[in-house]
Amino acid sequence: MRFPWLKLVTILLIIWAVVGGVIYWAHSAKATPESVMRYLDEHPVANASPQERDKVMEKVAKELNKLDYEERREVRMSKKLDAFFRTMSVQEQMRFLDLTLPTGFKQMMDALNKMTPEKRKQFVEKTLADMKKHEGEEATDEERKNLDTNGQKIIDQGFKAFYSDASAETKMDVAPLIEQLQKNLQGVR
Repeated sequence: MRFPWLKLVTILLIIWAVVGGVIYWAHSAKATPESVMRYLDEHPVANASPQERDKVMEKVAKELNKLDYEERREVRMSKKLDAFFRTMSVQEQMRFLDLTLPTGFKQMMDALNKMTPEKRKQFVEKTLADMKKHEGEEATDEERKNLDTNGQKIIDQGFKAFYSDASAETKMDVAPLIEQLQKNLQGVR
């Protein structure tokens, strides 16, 4: 009589160990802002071979695309992504943008669509205030170079995402921001 119970307990323990291992593996495989930033720190591309640079860039893009909007924002705010981006050649930057912009803009549109009208209004007002605060500032040579090389791609992707993914209500709420962006872009060009 003891043998079947012992066998059953052993089988249950094995099943729980496997399930626990799978859960642990799945949790550790999930991208987090911290894991992306840690990867950026551990894999500098400045002196890497072209193949290594490509591999790191693809891994960062893949992990970044797994993050939700707020998590991506956390990585951007850390400035580690900016430093990583600056070490890339123009061609690598264009490729990285191709790998990450569509997902990023889609997430941003989803986040805007989910906001209440009041939250969207606050977002637009804050962004417009930030834009006005920086209105008279001259761009540095590096910023101008980046705008010339990658700016049009970012602008095109952003407007494409806005016009295709934003709800009608979001489009109305964000219209003042879009108008100001267009005015600013006309002044830059």
